[in-house]
Amino acid sequence: MKRLKHIVLMSLLSCLGSFAQQVKGVVGNEYEQPLEAAYVYNLNSKSHAHSSENGVFVLNNSSIGDSLKIGLLGYKTEFRVLELKDFNNLINITLLEKSFALDELVLTETINPVSTISRLDLQTSPVNSSQEILRKVPGLIIGQHAGGGKAEQIFLRGFDIDHGTDIALSVDGMPVNMVSHAHGQGYSDLHFVIPETINQIDFGKGGYYGNRGDFSTAGYVDFSTKNYLKESSVTLSVGQFNSIRTLGLFNLMEHSVSQNAYLATEYIVTDGPFESPQNFNRLNLFGKYVNFSKNNDKIALTLSHFTSRWDASGQIPQREVDNGNITRFGAIDDTEGGNTQRTNFNVEYSNYLADNAILKTNSFYSHYGFELYSNFTFFLEDPINGDQIKQQEDRHIFGFNTSISKEANIGNIEVKTNSGISLRYDIVNDIELSKTLNRTTTLEQVQLGDLNQSNISAYTMAEFNINKFKIAPALRLDYFKFMYHDKLQDYYSNQADTETMLSPKLNFYYNVQPDLQFYLKSGLSFHSNDTRVVVNQLGKDVLPLSYGSDLGTIWKPTSNLVVNAALWYLFLEQEFVYVGDAGIVEPSGETERLGLDLGLRYQLNKWLYFDSDATLTRARSINDPKGENYIPLAPDFTLTGGLSVDNWKGFSGGLRCRYLDDRPANEDNSIVAEGYFVTDLNANYTFKNLTLGFTVENLFDTEWNETQFATESRLKNESQPVEEIHFTPGTPFFIKGTVSYRF
Repeated sequence: MKRLKHIVLMSLLSCLGSFAQQVKGVVGNEYEQPLEAAYVYNLNSKSHAHSSENGVFVLNNSSIGDSLKIGLLGYKTEFRVLELKDFNNLINITLLEKSFALDELVLTETINPVSTISRLDLQTSPVNSSQEILRKVPGLIIGQHAGGGKAEQIFLRGFDIDHGTDIALSVDGMPVNMVSHAHGQGYSDLHFVIPETINQIDFGKGGYYGNRGDFSTAGYVDFSTKNYLKESSVTLSVGQFNSIRTLGLFNLMEHSVSQNAYLATEYIVTDGPFESPQNFNRLNLFGKYVNFSKNNDKIALTLSHFTSRWDASGQIPQREVDNGNITRFGAIDDTEGGNTQRTNFNVEYSNYLADNAILKTNSFYSHYGFELYSNFTFFLEDPINGDQIKQQEDRHIFGFNTSISKEANIGNIEVKTNSGISLRYDIVNDIELSKTLNRTTTLEQVQLGDLNQSNISAYTMAEFNINKFKIAPALRLDYFKFMYHDKLQDYYSNQADTETMLSPKLNFYYNVQPDLQFYLKSGLSFHSNDTRVVVNQLGKDVLPLSYGSDLGTIWKPTSNLVVNAALWYLFLEQEFVYVGDAGIVEPSGETERLGLDLGLRYQLNKWLYFDSDATLTRARSINDPKGENYIPLAPDFTLTGGLSVDNWKGFSGGLRCRYLDDRPANEDNSIVAEGYFVTDLNANYTFKNLTLGFTVENLFDTEWNETQFATESRLKNESQPVEEIHFTPGTPFFIKGTVSYRF
């Protein structure tokens, strides 16, 4: 009888093993925290899956005795043989953290390989300022030109994006770009982010992504904050120019599989290298609570607040430096500056509707205040009082994003879909442009009003995986409502306009082999115009389209070298130029850009890394005559790169450089914005719970201009205006020391 039972049992197991079934599991780390984007591969059936942000994976076509390979860059690869119990219970897999190793990166096993590699850059070269976060995007260069408190000027793919006109930025699903902002369309101030709270950076270049809308012409960048802290820490940095930064990261709960909470605080003060001190200070507060249910659903609550104020020396004319009246760090009007603040509340929720369907949603609210004083032209318009202006607004932003992702198999074709809807509603009170004197007296109100802008969008995306091919079509629909109440009119007038935009995308991928992928991306995108301009122009140039395509490859010619390259083209129906002293956005006609991106990541050994990213671009206006069709400040060549040391006998650090070529400052290239090559250095040594380090910006004390503009201005003693380069000087040699204690 026993022999018969044994035979029956073995027969049943044999039958079960012969039929492909589904297994489910959770991938986590040694702190019992879920790991996203881990690759789960069945070595026998060749089926595969990726873990969600909750760590959950569902793997089809599996049988008893199959071997699973589970891996994630930065963690030790695990192997597991499937047993009978694995088909009836949730599999728990723990990956142990280790140094990043490029030889473990398999392109076909990775979601968005180029973006994934940015995790390597973030790990080997940590950032300690909000400005440096953007520099982690390959090929992106930034510049500051108003005392450290103003949003950075951004350069990417042959664009002078100003403060965000052609790049969509978000943090945990909250938009960063400000529509119809007092200082320019798409204004993106990331200073509310504490860099040590960033967990990963997702980015894509071009307008090829159905879940990205307004401003995503040159690309998008999404920042995700950490769900937990490994440990608490306090950090103090002290440097030249009366610079101090304090940072506190406090874990509020013991690590558990169900919930985490932490608090982060940052305070910064500095006078900068200028003769008139910046008197800059900024306070950041950030708190996050995360809860995972028994069903692996996730809810995250985030609350943050930041406030800053500063003085600025502004952009100075080259002629005054040349004739010795001022130094490079002097000023014509040192009463520039401003203050700003932002408070955010964000709720994120993800839920498993079924084994193959995930619901993700977030709702957010932001309150934002802004006041900025600038003087671009000195005494050009008003020879008595000067041309100082004030730009101010008080803004409330409400919105949500909801998406459903599904996976299915149609025969031998693996199909993934992602569909979603979004709402963003901006209420801006007392958006103002005024002429002022010494930041104290209002001489004339040029613009004053209230505006409301809403954007409702829906999209659907799909991926059809057919052997080595992947076809990814997408379609996006956007609806905008613009309303503006001009308070300077003698009568009530609420101007309004609406616009709808349909944006199709189509992308192709071909995996020649596990370490070689080719792709062809194409799509339409757009950037919106300022509400005040839209209603005044009766709907003209509201949502100008961009038409783009990328032909590229990602290749691992050797185990420790990754190369990515792309030849790309972008056509814009309308380029926008912000005219600050008039408070308007001027259209400058059709433009086109043709470029080449090249990136390298090379691991020399287990602790030494090299990276480099270069972009070559030809940017021209289409409707202007040859020789007069340059796009002002559009860079034609940028280069970034460096060497990084990651935990070598307690040492870490890096040597980084960035290069921006000479570029035209006006349409006929008669005025040139000079390029620069700047090198930074940092080094740290860790023993026990203490880390000591130092950072040097501009190691070789290069004389460089961080931002430059061709501006027509007139000084008080001049009878005629002069058009020439006006610039903000780049930081000279600057050193600071840091001590950090973990507990």
